Amino acid sequence: MNLKCGIVGLPNVGKSTLFNALSNAGAESANFPFCTIDPNVGLVPVPDRRLDKLSELVKPKATIPATIEFVDIAGLVKGASEGKGKGNAFLSHIREVDLIVHVVRCFDDDDIIHVEGSVDPERDIRIIEDELILKDLETVEKRVDNLQKQAKSGDKKINAQLNTVQRLAAHLESGSTARTFEVTKEERDAYKDLFLLSEKPVLYACNVLENEIKTGNDYVNAVQKIADQFDDNLVTFCAKIEAEIAELEADEKEMFLEELGIERSGLDRLIRAAFENLGLITFFTAGPKEVRAWTIKKGTKAPQAAGVIHTDFERGFIRAETIAFKDFEDLGSEKAAKEAGKMRQEGKEYTVKDGDVMLFRFNV
Repeated sequence: MNLKCGIVGLPNVGKSTLFNALSNAGAESANFPFCTIDPNVGLVPVPDRRLDKLSELVKPKATIPATIEFVDIAGLVKGASEGKGKGNAFLSHIREVDLIVHVVRCFDDDDIIHVEGSVDPERDIRIIEDELILKDLETVEKRVDNLQKQAKSGDKKINAQLNTVQRLAAHLESGSTARTFEVTKEERDAYKDLFLLSEKPVLYACNVLENEIKTGNDYVNAVQKIADQFDDNLVTFCAKIEAEIAELEADEKEMFLEELGIERSGLDRLIRAAFENLGLITFFTAGPKEVRAWTIKKGTKAPQAAGVIHTDFERGFIRAETIAFKDFEDLGSEKAAKEAGKMRQEGKEYTVKDGDVMLFRFNV
């Protein structure tokens, strides 16, 4: 499964610079609004030390990492929900993503224009949030109109759905996001197919100056308070530094980070945080042909994990021969792990754990 993240924010906050660093896809970056007119898409490998170690031990012909798809969506402005600044097109791109990466400018620089005239993360976040809410309100009101017509038949189920979406419309109209709408699982069925924008999980990416990566600043603290309200994750990064890192070879990158006193780049931390936000974990397959990382939801059973590789694996699942990554690393090979009794035979009810190295047995 590919996780799809949409990078959003006001113009000139560092979105395209971040995207370029992530994917080296060459999205134009300029000091004026709307330089990214069509969404740029980049498939980015997920950094994972465990995959590197397995590859080193197994020495396969190929090593294939898990990936995340990033979509660079042009800067939104106040009025985007009404079509301002190409807003309607950009908002439709957000509807297709699993996670919103909200880039927030958290630095002062007179040379870089701010579309609102000053730096104020709380205001900037609210502008984007309001546009998502207004677009959702428009979508929900259409559903209300549709259900009102159907409700004339007296169908109790339709009337119950109408009641739910009317309450949701009032909630959105009050300026609240769909994420804070209290609803039962059954009630949510009335609108879950609308894929509401303000219901999506958010990861805040705070763009700071070079000397504030480790310490943060008052702007970052303000964003953290907002993130805490929804249990959202927050990552600080410096777009300028990430752009420089993207140009370096792996060993140079390590030295550069060491000089800065940083253990992991902002991009690495952002990618890991995106995984955590959506409750994703990684399992591995390791053989002479390839060592590969696979992405699944936390709580996935062994047959469904096998199905991520191929539907035939799930359909004909017999068992999973499983080694914890730590055991594989400590013992150095599948053979050694098996001889040490560290290879487990797991059945259909086994819940796959993060880092499991797995071999699936199945009937064709």
